[in-house]
Amino acid sequence: MTMVFAVNEINKNSDLLPNVTLGYSLYDNCGALVIGFRAALVLASGQEEQFILQENCSGTPPAMGIVGDSYSTFSIATSNVLGLFRLPMVSHFATCSCLSNRKRFPSFFRTIPSDAFQVRAMIQILKRFGWSWVGLLVSDDDYGVHVARSFQSDLTKTGGGCLAYSEVLPWGNDPDELRRIVNVMKTSTARVVMVFAHEIHIYQLMKEVVRQNVTGLQWMASEAWTSVDVLQTPEFMPYLGGTLGIAIRHGEIAGFKDFLLSIHPDKYHNNYGNSIVNQFWEDIFQCRFAPPPSGWVKAGGALCTGQEDLHGVESEVFDVSNLRPEYNIYKAVYALAYALDDMLRCVPGRGPFSGHSCATLQTLEPWQMIYYLDRVNFTTPFGDQVLFDGNGDALPIYDVMNWLWHPDGTAMIQHIGEVKESVKGNELTLNEEKIFWNFEPRQPPRSICSESCPPGTRMATKKGQPVCCFDCIPCSEGMISNNTDSMECISCPDDFWSNPDRDYCVPKKTEFLSYEEPLGICLTVASLLGTFICAIVLGIFIYHRSTPMVRANNSELSFLLLVSLKLCFLCSLLFIGRPRVWTCQLRHAAFGISFVLCVSCILVKTMVVLAVFKASKPGGGASLKWFGAVQQRGTVMVLTSIQAAICITWLVSSSPMPNKNTQYYKDKIVYECVVGSTIGFAVLLGYIGLLATLSFLLAFLARNLPDNFNEAKLITFSMLIFCAVWVAFVPAYVNSPGKYADAVEVFAILASSFGLLVALFGPKCYIILLRPERNTKKAIMGRGATNT
Repeated sequence: MTMVFAVNEINKNSDLLPNVTLGYSLYDNCGALVIGFRAALVLASGQEEQFILQENCSGTPPAMGIVGDSYSTFSIATSNVLGLFRLPMVSHFATCSCLSNRKRFPSFFRTIPSDAFQVRAMIQILKRFGWSWVGLLVSDDDYGVHVARSFQSDLTKTGGGCLAYSEVLPWGNDPDELRRIVNVMKTSTARVVMVFAHEIHIYQLMKEVVRQNVTGLQWMASEAWTSVDVLQTPEFMPYLGGTLGIAIRHGEIAGFKDFLLSIHPDKYHNNYGNSIVNQFWEDIFQCRFAPPPSGWVKAGGALCTGQEDLHGVESEVFDVSNLRPEYNIYKAVYALAYALDDMLRCVPGRGPFSGHSCATLQTLEPWQMIYYLDRVNFTTPFGDQVLFDGNGDALPIYDVMNWLWHPDGTAMIQHIGEVKESVKGNELTLNEEKIFWNFEPRQPPRSICSESCPPGTRMATKKGQPVCCFDCIPCSEGMISNNTDSMECISCPDDFWSNPDRDYCVPKKTEFLSYEEPLGICLTVASLLGTFICAIVLGIFIYHRSTPMVRANNSELSFLLLVSLKLCFLCSLLFIGRPRVWTCQLRHAAFGISFVLCVSCILVKTMVVLAVFKASKPGGGASLKWFGAVQQRGTVMVLTSIQAAICITWLVSSSPMPNKNTQYYKDKIVYECVVGSTIGFAVLLGYIGLLATLSFLLAFLARNLPDNFNEAKLITFSMLIFCAVWVAFVPAYVNSPGKYADAVEVFAILASSFGLLVALFGPKCYIILLRPERNTKKAIMGRGATNT
């Protein structure tokens, strides 16, 4: 009757198809493919009753298009044949995405969105509420098969979630299969169930759900059953309450209710139209016509008089506030009418066909209608735009519905939003405050396979399960993930390290021998203490420079030795603090030159002791001329200059430089000075070792000389300490990482310096300060005479 109303409305519109009257033929497929298929073939082949044409009309019968069919399977079969005739078919309810195949169905159009969009709309709702673990139930037909395929594909592409299970609902009454499916739903952890099926499937399924008392599920309905009132019963609503569904876009058709109320059997005289109206009349008034039409016999009841008044009847038939499939039929009829109108307004010579010709009503071919249907673009009185894309699909838009269950047991379907497709993508608009949730508390349920992985972890898919089922693995050290549900952990930059929670990178701790740490403080204090002691000893020697103890064995060398020891103590400070270019270059050079100066003085002292002892023997006086003051100073300068040359060569060829070492520790940056040339460093240490060894050997040979020259014993002991320290230094230095290598070197410098200071100058200071009676030439020489 919606189609009849639309045709009548168009015929009354002087602006649309002027001077042209539309007609129609109504067929009932009776829910059987063969009947609807036969009707389509009759229309396409022109084998229906012959039309009486006007004198200026010729050609094919005026069957310009077909509105229907309702079922996707029926539409597929019918459109396969109608496509051969290029007869337009505009469906109001067939949603299978397969019908968008233009090569297979070149003449198929529809005013309802395809399942491809319906699936995307459903996925939008899933993502809105964070439901990533869902079950899918589909009907056993083209509609269900294509939906299942499209749903799984789109769900994977968008990353919207995973299917916990996918089951096909049987058409017939199959209790065993339904019991198995409901048992799968009951044992699954998914709390959201999406159903793309027809009313009969849902009814049979819900019977089994009630029998097994499967509660706590959030149902999501396809457009095929979202608006079905028969399911909103006190038996089913405790389970189906709160259902969210996609519904065909609702619309308003002005004047349609008055048209329905004006229906009367006398208005329709063709056999089928009269049969439909008579059946409607009999159902509304519970009466029967006499004699009853064949096939429509009603047992019992009063006879229908035709005088009954529809205005006093309360029936949902007359509720036009929620028109959905009917609104699509209305748009389909108007689409055909506008296409025909555009065709008839064609200007000869500017037409789209061969030779810029136009189609005419007298010579109209159905394929010419397809050209204009592809270009239809109009707006309904309700404000909806109607046009078709390249696949014959209408503008995608759906209403989002919610099944509201009142405490008194009544139910209703409420509109809570819409979803449509635009240039921005799928746009979902929901009024979440209106949504009825059939749970306690009244909040949307959670339906996930695994809890989200927090920052600092990564997802690891469980073996043999969908990607939505995963374990959360903490990121390794030095790696982070700063997003929820990260697939991989990322490495921190070289100078950064992961924080304890592994969710962001922090600058690595820097390590070097610092003045602020206890070890650095102790070494600094020791260095300054040694320098201070050297200064005191030097002051004592300067103050007592005229005494025999100071003057013995070249006091000038003693002063130079004290200065060099002071430099040794001070050079250790270059190893403490953040390494810089100048400290790296200066520390080893200062260390090498200071110690060579020190050891050179000791070596010359030892050689002088031996020369004096040799000169004391008969005929040995000539040996002293080689060890005068000038020769002693010259020898020290030459030996020190050799070390200076080694240092300069090393610094020029491969200078030590500061370096950030990340090899010792993963979470720290060790600031150190790389020696640059290992050979240069080895030569520097080797030269010091050579002089120290030579001094030790000479002092060892002179250890048993008379007491007059007892400094040889002090030198032997001091060089023994010096050599022991530096022999132990090499393995300790090599095996000490980072700042501890510097600490070992500083310790060796301080230990050897203190050893030399105490061993060489301790006994002398003792005599000078505490035993001044022994600080006389007579005392020193007397001891020697007594011993001799």
